[in-house]
Amino acid sequence: MGEIITVDDPADPRLHDYTDLTDVELRRRREPAEGLFIAEGEKVIRRAVDAGYGMRSMLLSQKWVDVMRDVIDRSDSPVYVMEPALAEQVTGYHVHRGALASMGRRPLPDPAGVLRTARRVVVLESVNDHTNIGAIFRSAAALGMDAVLLSPDCADPLYRRSVKVSMGAVFSVPYARLETWPKDLTTVQDLGFTVLALTPDERAHTLDETAPHRMDRVALMLGAEGTGLSPRALSAADTWVRIPMSHGVDSLNVGAAAAVAFYAVTAGRPQE
Repeated sequence: MGEIITVDDPADPRLHDYTDLTDVELRRRREPAEGLFIAEGEKVIRRAVDAGYGMRSMLLSQKWVDVMRDVIDRSDSPVYVMEPALAEQVTGYHVHRGALASMGRRPLPDPAGVLRTARRVVVLESVNDHTNIGAIFRSAAALGMDAVLLSPDCADPLYRRSVKVSMGAVFSVPYARLETWPKDLTTVQDLGFTVLALTPDERAHTLDETAPHRMDRVALMLGAEGTGLSPRALSAADTWVRIPMSHGVDSLNVGAAAAVAFYAVTAGRPQE
């Protein structure tokens, strides 16, 4: 059982993991370097623990101690209890959900290892918005995608905002980073995956025409919001695919487009 410690000094060095949570650039550097990430809210904390991530500590307001009692009892990590106003001084914002946990990161697996048993995977290029990363992981988990591969410049799936938006789905979908982009797409293709590049380009085949749900192994590649996939990524793909648009709309938000495309990849649509 973790020790419950009441803290009344926001400068207490034991709270170092929780400082400056609103400073995105600082946290993006700090968290991977220090081997931690922050889980926010009861459900997300529970899902991180259930996924096997080790807990470093928790930061709770008093009313959340009883709610999280079973998690506390299963851990030997310290539990710091603070008044909400003091916790806000530590984190830099009002913690609406009242519960934070500092979790230990695990080494990322090798891409080939992630792909070994997968049949439906997501490949992301330069998706550096944490909200979009979280939304894509949530859809990938919900719609049955087996794994996610990230280009070197994609945002961190374990950043607090990504984890929160995904509702902890980042813990249930295996992911890895490709080191050399887009050269490492050949690793994906060599393992028998057909790489489909999602683009609004009218030269692309529609998802219905392509019928990816009938393919043996599929890697669906998506690019960043606004810019889409780079010319290098498009040229490395096996096939270009698109979601037909109506009413003068040229494209969807990448999170919404991902959900539509994941359904087409994993289930498809009945043919008329």
